[in-house]
Amino acid sequence: MDYFIGDQEYFKGIGKIRYEGRDSGNPLAYKWYDENMVVGRLDLREHLRYAASFGNVFVHSGEDAFGDATRFHPWNRSSDVSLLARKKLDAAFEFFSKLGISYYCFQDTDLVGGGSVYDIEIGLASILDEIKKRQEITGIKPLWGSANLASEARYMNGAATNPDFHVVMHAAVQVKNILDISKELKAVGFNFSPVREGYHCLHNTNIHREQEHLARFLFMIAEYGREKEFPGTFLLEPRPDFPLKHQYIRDVASSLCFLEHFGLSGDFFLNIDACHAVRSGRSFHHELQFATDSNLLGGININSCDSFSDPGHKSFHINLQEAIKAMLVIQEAGGLVNGGICLNAVPQRTSTGVEDLFIAHINSIDAFARGLIIAHKILDETEYLKIKGERYATFDEDAGRNFENGNLTMGDLRKLTLENGEPALISGREEFIEQLINRFI
Repeated sequence: MDYFIGDQEYFKGIGKIRYEGRDSGNPLAYKWYDENMVVGRLDLREHLRYAASFGNVFVHSGEDAFGDATRFHPWNRSSDVSLLARKKLDAAFEFFSKLGISYYCFQDTDLVGGGSVYDIEIGLASILDEIKKRQEITGIKPLWGSANLASEARYMNGAATNPDFHVVMHAAVQVKNILDISKELKAVGFNFSPVREGYHCLHNTNIHREQEHLARFLFMIAEYGREKEFPGTFLLEPRPDFPLKHQYIRDVASSLCFLEHFGLSGDFFLNIDACHAVRSGRSFHHELQFATDSNLLGGININSCDSFSDPGHKSFHINLQEAIKAMLVIQEAGGLVNGGICLNAVPQRTSTGVEDLFIAHINSIDAFARGLIIAHKILDETEYLKIKGERYATFDEDAGRNFENGNLTMGDLRKLTLENGEPALISGREEFIEQLINRFI
């Protein structure tokens, strides 16, 4: 099947997006993402595991803090709730299949809208077979499912960390339902995004108790998943201090401390969002390196933002240098074995055309495909890894090895210092590494 069409075609005039090479002038074609190109031991399709964000494509309408919607989706025009859900599914699987990707990411409310937890539960049950039918036809399935524990008013003070236990119960119902449906849909993972798990005012907050509650909630997620034999990966997504003054899980380092402290490090991997990294005062590849060094990397969300961006807006990631840096870390660590790449971004508010939606995704898909190809060449054909290893060569020798193994005392170190004299000033060769990377662009 070339691509899926439901009861009607929503993206008329746009066919299957294909690879045409870097010299192509066709904006609706891949310049770098040849899904069948083998890099190392895998083709690009399996290396990258691209997924579109259901909510950002089929729900978000271009609204921002200062203005209303600018994109008016034809699949959202119906007063019949069940028909509306089916129309949205038809549009989604048409888009996914025309884009040529194998996965999508979703929240429960993306599929059926909001309301009470039982409204959401009934809505999910009513369209489950419809989703399965489209997945069977296309072979496209979820990279991860997630529960929206932020938008409804009941979550204004958090979900798992809410000071009212009745709210925690409601959050649990949503999570239980999304775990059940994620298993039914054969999702690669389940993603817990702690959007409001923190505080606004320290004066009325019991930090110790709220963190204990969050840990208990995460433990119950893993416990229920194992009980129901959910085969996927449990993901936790660090978030910056927005929309709250403080988030309990704000970056990889705090996530690592939290998971280790509460004994959850064996249950959860991290889903690293590029914009969240930047807004936490870190770089994307810094967060990836911390996650891989701790064996916690699950998947990634690729998007772009800067100090001029609306805090709620995530643009499509097209920065090649950043893509290369990210892929150097991921490839050195053995790839995205516990997840994939969610294109978690929205077009600019002024980009209102159908083509804009496709081109935005194509640009990001191409950027990270090119980044992976370049990163693999750098790791395979240059001294990139050797340079890093040589900087620590003295720890491979007797005294340095003894230090790492805990076999030296402070007195031993003083004696060695007297014997060896002043240390040499050894270059880190940073400019050479930058030049090395630029050579392959």
